Amino acid sequence: MSLIAQTIHLSLGRKEILHGADFRAEAGQFTAIVGPNGSGKTTLMRALTGELPCRGEVTLNGHKIAKTPPETLARIRGVLPQATALSFPFTVAEVVRLGSQARGPEADTLILRALERVDLGGFAGRYYQQLSGGEQQRVQLARVLVQVWQPLGEEGPRWLFLDEPVSSLDIAHQLTVMRLAADYARRGGGVVAVMHDLNLTAMFADRIALVTAGLVVAQGTPAEVLTNQRLSEAYGCALAVNTVPAEGIWILPHAAA
Repeated sequence: MSLIAQTIHLSLGRKEILHGADFRAEAGQFTAIVGPNGSGKTTLMRALTGELPCRGEVTLNGHKIAKTPPETLARIRGVLPQATALSFPFTVAEVVRLGSQARGPEADTLILRALERVDLGGFAGRYYQQLSGGEQQRVQLARVLVQVWQPLGEEGPRWLFLDEPVSSLDIAHQLTVMRLAADYARRGGGVVAVMHDLNLTAMFADRIALVTAGLVVAQGTPAEVLTNQRLSEAYGCALAVNTVPAEGIWILPHAAA
C-alpha cells in the first residue's frame, strides 16, 4: 500500500506554493520530507493529509483523499501538526484521549501505554498547560499514536504524518521519537515526517524527499538524496556530507538503533 501524490498544485491566497509536486511513500518505510524554509514542506504535508484542497490527485491505500470521508481517513492516518494550542485546562490524559477510538478501560490502558512510549509515564493527571513545550509536543504525539496504535488494521497499513516532530525536543527525546517512528514503519505502518535536522534524517529515514521552491526535486534513499551538490543547491550554502570541519566542536548522536 502506498501514498501517491501526482502533479500537486496548491495556492495560499494568490500565491502558488506547490507547482506540480510529485511524491510517493510506501507502507513499511519511514519517508522524510526535507528542504529549506519556505520551500513548501508543510504545505505538501497538508496536501497529503487532505487538510488543504489542491489540484492534482492524492491517494492513500488506494483511497482518493479528496473523496474519502473524514471518519475513514481518521481510521487509517493520524496527523501531528507543527503546533497545537489548547485554550482550556485539559489534563494530559484528556488530551491523549481525544485521539483514541477505543472506549472505557481499553482506552485508559492505551493512553497510559502511549504516554510511556513518549517518555511521559506518570504525567496522565498533570495539566497540559503546565508542561514545557517539549513535553506538550510529546503529549500531542501520544494523542496521534493512540489514533492509529496498530500499524496494520483491517483496512491495511495505517499511517503517521508528523510535521517537525522533534523541533522542541532535547537530543535524548529526539532519539526517542525517531526510534518510535522507525519502529512503527518496521512493523508495517507508513511514516511521513517533515524534518529539519538532516543528521537525524540520514540516521533514521528509509527514503527522503527533497523539496525546493514547491517541487520535489529529488526522492530516494539517504545516500541518493543527501549529496554535496544537491544539498548545497537546495539550501544555498556550501554543505559537505560526512566531512567534519578542521576547527570547532561537533556533537552528533551515534545511536540510530
